[in-house]
Amino acid sequence: MLSILAAGSIFFPGLFLLSKRCLKHIPGLRWSEGDAVIVSARLVSTIQAVMASSAGYIIATSCDDIIEDQHWLTSTYILFAVPYFVYDIYAMFMCYWHKLQVKGHEDDHGPRPIGAALISYLRREFLMVLHHVVMVTVCFPVSVFWRQGKGDYFQGVMFLAELSTPSVCLGKILIQVCLNPILHGPFLSAVAV
Repeated sequence: MLSILAAGSIFFPGLFLLSKRCLKHIPGLRWSEGDAVIVSARLVSTIQAVMASSAGYIIATSCDDIIEDQHWLTSTYILFAVPYFVYDIYAMFMCYWHKLQVKGHEDDHGPRPIGAALISYLRREFLMVLHHVVMVTVCFPVSVFWRQGKGDYFQGVMFLAELSTPSVCLGKILIQVCLNPILHGPFLSAVAV
């Protein structure tokens, strides 16, 4: 159990850092820190969503008895994905922080202090942060311990809710690239090759 949690704790932040580093340092891309952070967070969200949807499909289609049938992937993926929700709170804040800096939302005395930005982020994204906190503090214990191996089918169907996330993230990445003239040229030339 702890090894799966540890694997998720390394995988999601590690993927974020690797993606950010590649976007900043690959010749032809060399994106700014803010652009690299925002796109990397969306790429990690996309990968997590593809993994969750795939696990959900496998689980839901393998259960004949929707109450009693069990699939090993159910609890395993729950354990692996829980660190994602903790990581994503941080990643969403970093995206918010960089968007504030890019949009020029600083006052005349310089950039906003991180504490003020954190409070503003929590006010603006309260429901999303609450969703992530509830996933870790309520849904995780209920899914792993309380349900006692029953209802894997329903857990798989719930994983399928992530099915739209890759499209949403890709759309936001394309909007970001097309609206930013600095990124527009290198991105299109990198895609054309």
